[in-house]
Formats: sequence, structure tokens, C-alpha cells
Amino acid sequence: MTRRERFDSRELAIVLSHYELGVIESIRDYPRGSRRAPKVRIRTQTGEYLLKRRAPGRDEPHRVAFSHRLQLHLAENSFPVARLIGTRDSNNSLVQHEGAVYEMFEYVRGEHFNGSNRATQYAGYALAHLHRLLGGHALVSNPPDASYHAAPGLAGHVAAVPRAVSTVDVKASEADLLRCCAYLREAYDDAVRRVESLGYSRWPRVINHGDWHPGNLLFHPDRRVAAVIDFDSARLEPRMTDVANGALQFSMRIGQNTEDPTTWPEALSAERIRAFVRGYDQGAATPLTDAEHQSLPWLIIEALIAESVVPIAATGSFARIPGAPFLAMIERKVRWLTPRAERLVTFVRESQR
Repeated sequence: MTRRERFDSRELAIVLSHYELGVIESIRDYPRGSRRAPKVRIRTQTGEYLLKRRAPGRDEPHRVAFSHRLQLHLAENSFPVARLIGTRDSNNSLVQHEGAVYEMFEYVRGEHFNGSNRATQYAGYALAHLHRLLGGHALVSNPPDASYHAAPGLAGHVAAVPRAVSTVDVKASEADLLRCCAYLREAYDDAVRRVESLGYSRWPRVINHGDWHPGNLLFHPDRRVAAVIDFDSARLEPRMTDVANGALQFSMRIGQNTEDPTTWPEALSAERIRAFVRGYDQGAATPLTDAEHQSLPWLIIEALIAESVVPIAATGSFARIPGAPFLAMIERKVRWLTPRAERLVTFVRESQR
């Protein structure tokens, strides 16, 4: 299990000295999001704030500056994002200390995703609004462009999974892991071919959020989006990669035991996928094309596999969940979706009528 990173007191004192927050009344750990990116919630006389240390690999200053330019541009256009707090002396949106990069946000209150179709539709609409505001906006000359689609290093990650899992879970069956990984590799490659056959490489590229999931959105009581957070994965790629990943994340069905994936249903929520796409089409400058609709289930499969294999290959687990049962759950979902791909596309298209 990957240990959650935390701040030490000296580090906090040095980083906070760069900000003018007023008298600090309390500092509490904020154990949400990436375990490699520690956060604290700070209450002062002037308000509440969230301090975050960027995770390794997401902390290159040019990448942080890129995401901050996005957030500032969105805020200037009244898009709901958490306000960045500048430093005392230079109003810089980031602080660097001993090789690490830190950012401070105004703390935003809101409700978490409640699993409703209404909230899902608003999440899709908000994503379309973001794409519309960022479309064609040249914020830097070379924005990140990594993607879960046709990821060049995925084969190596898949190959590394059995050893990584066995290192932290001696009870995991190597034979089962090898069989599961072989299936996922084949399913991923098949999905890539299907997406490419639809013309993916020729689709316009726009700036994507890159990590559009329920944990990165806060909602008003009426289920409209109150704030979008965590732009660490923002990048340049066709909009459909964001749409498909968002549809996946907002349609995941998890059992009552959130840490036991063997109890999670194999099916995604087709109703929520349709609600998400309906919301996106309502907010988009141009609705999704026929080819983009056809790519939806295959990009979902790519995202399911890539977004689980990569962290498990690195740590042997997925957050707090052992890697073996988590990958078995991913396999079940891929096996459920593959024969239903055409029906899902037809069902989602009904939202356009």
C-alpha cells in the first residue's frame, strides 16, 4: 500500500512564510486526492485555504505554470475554479522549496457527487464549457500532450504488473495475474485500433482537464457545478479523451465496501453515461460527431485499463486497494462492456433526439 505523503512542520513554516494569510487559527491534514500530493486545510483570520505540494512527475515548474494559466483564464471568464493565492512579495502562483513545488488555493465549500443523473449531466455540461473557453487558446507553446489513448509505454507497464503486485501481496496468484494482464493488453490494443479506425489522429486537439472525475468537482445543492479542482493533468489532445474518461468516472458503480473491488458490480451505469454525454452536447460549441460517439466505448476501455495498470505497475496497488483484485475488477468491466459497445452507442445517441 502506498503511504500517504505528509508535510513536516519545518516545511510548512517555510512555505507558509511566503504568503500573507493573516493570523493562522488552525492547520489540518486534508487526506484527499493523490496520496503523493499532501494537502493541508488552513483557517486564518482572512479565510480558509488549501496548500498542496505537487506530486513528483507533476511538479515541473513549466507544467505547473501551464495549469495555473488555465485556471486564471477560466476564472477571468467566470468558470468555477478555486482561486489561486499569490505569494506576498511577487504574487507568484507557485512556491519552490528544496526541489518541491507548492500551490495555495482559496478553500471552496461544496457538496460531493451524489450519483444522480442530474449531477452527472451538469458535470458533462461543465466539461463542455471548459473546452469551449479553452478552445484555441494558446497559453504556452508546448503544452503537455500525454494520453491514455495509444500510450506508448503501456506494454511495459502491463509486463511489470505481476512482479509489482507479488512484491506487496505474496498471496496473489502469478498465473491469474499473467492471464489477466494478457487479456487486458489484448483488449487495450483492440480498443486502440478501433479508435484509430474512426479517424482519431485527425481530430482537432484542444486543452483538456485530463482528470475529470467526481473527486475533482464540487456541487451546489441543486447539483450544478460549484468548483472544478486539480488541473495537474491538463494537456492537449482530442476532446473525446476527456469526454470518454469523464463518462467512465461518473458511471462507475462501486459496492458498499469501497475497498473490496470483488464486490463491485461489473456493469457501468449506462444511464449516467448518457446523462454525461447529453450534458456535454448541450454545452459544447459543436455536438459530438458520429465518429466521436462510436469511439466512446473503446476509449472508455482504454481509460479503464491504462488508468489502473500504470499505478499498479509502479506500486503493486491502486491507492489502498491491492492490485490483484483491482485488476480482476477491471477485467470484469471490460468483458462486460466489449460485447455491449454498439448498444451503448445507440443508447447514448438517443440523448440527441
